[in-house]
Amino acid sequence: MLNNIKSFNAPEIEEKVLELWDKKDIFAKSLRYKKGKTKKTFYFWEGPPYANGRPGIHHVLARVFKDVFLRYKTMRGYVVPRKAGWDTHGLPVEVAAEKALGITTKREIEKIGIEAFNEKAKEAVFQYKDEWEKLTRRIGYWLDLEHAYMTYTPDFIESLWWVFSQVYKRGYLKEFYKVMPYCPRCQTVLSSQELGQPGVYEM
Repeated sequence: MLNNIKSFNAPEIEEKVLELWDKKDIFAKSLRYKKGKTKKTFYFWEGPPYANGRPGIHHVLARVFKDVFLRYKTMRGYVVPRKAGWDTHGLPVEVAAEKALGITTKREIEKIGIEAFNEKAKEAVFQYKDEWEKLTRRIGYWLDLEHAYMTYTPDFIESLWWVFSQVYKRGYLKEFYKVMPYCPRCQTVLSSQELGQPGVYEM
């Protein structure tokens, strides 16, 4: 009995399971409709992470919670396409691009040009993409990484503008005033996540 416990190696077992899933293409098989069964689909688009920072344990926890619901739906007979995504907008991306270009003000961005700045931001946003993809595979989280959406593409941006236009047309868009934390250097409001970054209040 003790010998069996000593030889138990959870990481090795997990790797073997992952290899088996890859070899038999289990994720792709889960997306095929079964003959004679109702064609029910449960669509899932990953709430996209930033790939310009390394993934942490909190990302694992959030993804495991999502995965529980998606596997449950699959076991209930649904086809569950899982589209990966990458968040390419926001202050962390802009700050990374500024550092890479060696600039510190919005006027300097205007001097070098918005297009050049955006190109540098696109480079910065995928700095740790490989690490994210390795983590995704390692925790057994099935996602369509090959056809991931990116928030900087024109079709994604246009789709959001369309959604907002529908909200406006139906009378759900309201104007009101709210006190927001503001960064004079970045010339933008700050989200709660951005306020949580090291040294923000000191600055």
